[in-house]
Amino acid sequence: MVGEEGAFVLGWDEVLTEEELSMTLKVLCMSEEEFKEYKEQDGWEDDSEEEENSTLSNEALSRLKTPCKKLLYDSVLLTLESYGTDLKAEQDLLNNKEAYEKLSRREQQALHVRYGQKRILHQLLELVQ
Repeated sequence: MVGEEGAFVLGWDEVLTEEELSMTLKVLCMSEEEFKEYKEQDGWEDDSEEEENSTLSNEALSRLKTPCKKLLYDSVLLTLESYGTDLKAEQDLLNNKEAYEKLSRREQQALHVRYGQKRILHQLLELVQ
């Protein structure tokens, strides 16, 4: 369901891998009985029209059902914990011109990427709280 990378792609305004995330949330939030019934009814293909009509914009994420929001929230927290530093530490380094200039060009670019990723993840946390 999640593809080769095993990750979802989030942008500033919406989920870029919305089909994968929608299906994953749907399945993971089902009870065992609902899942069995869904499989028996070949439900995997019946939802294609429903999935096409729903986009996972930031607004739509904030309206998810509570179990899906909790699952996303907990997943984002786990992802943030996998980083060596927090958002504030990245921001402090970006704001400290002297320390920033001591970084190699590659380290500066990595810092910007990490900072952007963490900002998106923090935005998602706010949306699903």
